[in-house]
Amino acid sequence: MDKPIGYWLKHLDTLLERSMDGALIVSRREWQVLNAVTHDLDLDPFDGVQEAVDRLTERGWLAGGRLTDEGRAAHAELSGRVARFRRQAMEGVTAQEYQATVDVLRRMAANLTTTG
Repeated sequence: MDKPIGYWLKHLDTLLERSMDGALIVSRREWQVLNAVTHDLDLDPFDGVQEAVDRLTERGWLAGGRLTDEGRAAHAELSGRVARFRRQAMEGVTAQEYQATVDVLRRMAANLTTTG
């Protein structure tokens, strides 16, 4: 290995952020919030959530933390762009390789998570 895992994690995160911002009409964080609200997912691991909520509210896509009709339409349109982006990012990576990588990262995170 030429570089440690931390390097590759940070490098990939930076590339994902930059590439996704270019592929979407919103930031990566705004997409994560929009998608999380749509699917009732947890956003605790992410920074910058409140700023994204504020921007989505200003766009008229959220009101009171819930999707508006415009927000649902935007989510539907953006979902196709995200699917294309994910296919590009996953090119040459098998489903088994992806799952193994996620499993390793999950276990590493669990090893470093303290409970008190």
